[in-house]
Amino acid sequence: MYEEEAARTSGYIERLDELRRCLNVEDTKAQIEQLEKDMSAPAFWDDPDSAQKVVQRLKGLKGLVSAPDELQGELEDAQILVELACEEEAESMGGEIAELLDGIETKLQRIELSSLFSDPRDQKNVILSIHPGAGGTESCDWAEMLYRMVMRFCERREYDTEVVECQPGDEAGIKSVTITVNGPFAYGNLKSENGVHRLVRISPFDANKRRHTSFAAIEVLTEVDDDIEIEIREEDLKMDVFRSSGAGGQKVNKTSSAVRLTHLPTGIVVACQTERSQHRNRATAVQFLRAKLYDIELKKKEAALGAQRDGQQEVAWGSQIRSYVLHPYQMIKDHRTNVETGSVDRVLDGDLDLFIESYLKWNLERTSRN
Repeated sequence: MYEEEAARTSGYIERLDELRRCLNVEDTKAQIEQLEKDMSAPAFWDDPDSAQKVVQRLKGLKGLVSAPDELQGELEDAQILVELACEEEAESMGGEIAELLDGIETKLQRIELSSLFSDPRDQKNVILSIHPGAGGTESCDWAEMLYRMVMRFCERREYDTEVVECQPGDEAGIKSVTITVNGPFAYGNLKSENGVHRLVRISPFDANKRRHTSFAAIEVLTEVDDDIEIEIREEDLKMDVFRSSGAGGQKVNKTSSAVRLTHLPTGIVVACQTERSQHRNRATAVQFLRAKLYDIELKKKEAALGAQRDGQQEVAWGSQIRSYVLHPYQMIKDHRTNVETGSVDRVLDGDLDLFIESYLKWNLERTSRN
């Protein structure tokens, strides 16, 4: 009795042991110990910006080891429970053990997924922007649906998010939104969403109830470390100020403190409206500009090496990475991996695990060929 459950438990223990080696859990714990030692120094908070980055790094490292440690504890409990059930031949414990092992398997699969994060940037925090394509109100509404999908995913992963710029649509939806996402493997998890997303549905804005196709683009960038040199000359910047609008409530200042920067050599436009201070909004906008310029440089280097990058494409037909069909049938398909699902509502509610896992495996295989 319970031989199958005992075999499952032993198998999970072996898989977790291998994962702990792959994820360098013990080395990560040593880094955590060193950072905590550095934080105890009297002068640690003399430079608040630098100190905050250390705090964020510590949080990320703790996130890496907490899941394997917690799962190891659950596996030890499961092993004891299975042994106890075998000794006492307690048939009534079968349901409890099965439920416990099913939960362990789900958590183990998520940790195994993290082992696919091979890009050094995968652990970094994210600057994510969403822009509608051509199509007016339809595309603005689709952009807001994607914004909700991303935010719900971040809630599921317990990521910290902040809306730093939001422009509402004229009738509905949003013209643009930019958020920051902080948490373990934020970029690794969200980079699969970078690209054009296509929606097919019966339009709620069409009195004749016709089917419409809409497009919106999600841009996913990593924060840029201070030690990476990205030259931004003051004479290359054009600054406009405007009043904050959109989400934010009492936290958004109604004076002209929001900042929009245009990088004249490239035409890149960034904006920030989250702070009451125009100076701080400008500093944040410069950080976003550095991230965009850094991303461009990375793509140039990878293109020179012959790597095939997704890049930024026209937000229109034929350039989409994923299609969301709500009518005449319900289906979401990723055109890079060919993975599809009929669970439309779950995906739009932030359940992106299927697409993230398939993308990571596809991307790892693709880069290994180059």
